[in-house]
Amino acid sequence: MAGEKAGEKDVSDADFATRRAKARERLNALDPHMTPGGVEADPKRRDWFEAVYALSEGDPAKVPWANLAPHPLLAQWLEQQGSLQGRRALDVGCGLGDNAAALAQAGARVTGFDLVAGAVEWARSRFPESGIAFCAADLFDLPPEWSGAFDLVHECYTLQALPEALLPRAARALAGLVAPGGRLLVIARARDEGQEIVGPPWPLTRKQIEAVAVDGLTLTTLDDLPTPQGARHWRAVFEKA
Repeated sequence: MAGEKAGEKDVSDADFATRRAKARERLNALDPHMTPGGVEADPKRRDWFEAVYALSEGDPAKVPWANLAPHPLLAQWLEQQGSLQGRRALDVGCGLGDNAAALAQAGARVTGFDLVAGAVEWARSRFPESGIAFCAADLFDLPPEWSGAFDLVHECYTLQALPEALLPRAARALAGLVAPGGRLLVIARARDEGQEIVGPPWPLTRKQIEAVAVDGLTLTTLDDLPTPQGARHWRAVFEKA
């Protein structure tokens, strides 16, 4: 299930890193949440996410979260779980599709959605024979047929990209997707309570992660882990009775 297209380079390539750094500087300058009043101007950050993909010109280096591989903490978790054969899985904020592809590789029947249609089209072009149902959708206005429809819901980096005021609403939206007996897997950057941060993104505190356990979800596992790059992350698993 190869996802690399012609012209894509390994993220360790020096030129890739240079392009990413330049793009990040430009995108930060465009992000209204970097300036006073930004939350009111673009509360869901839709305009900024649209701008990321519009300005990328097809270069994944210019999409800050596009690493052309599954998140290492997801890959590790999937290896520990074994086969997901026949399970219905949803990848929230699928971006260029690598996490969704990892779920499909593990045997799941996968739907991946993103707020930005351009991201969805890009993911489809990278994984044309994966069987993944990529589509555009809004976490806060989801298709009604998705309610309680998934055995596994995977969320990586979406919560940390949202203003704090939206986190309770986002938690309820995620909980509503999980089928009875299903699980929600959340991966996010971590920080201590009271730790000064300059965002976005906004790494989550333990209290914020624990607050995702709403509407029938119970937190069953919370790992405080580093990634290979050394950044501290939460990996949390919630179950619905």
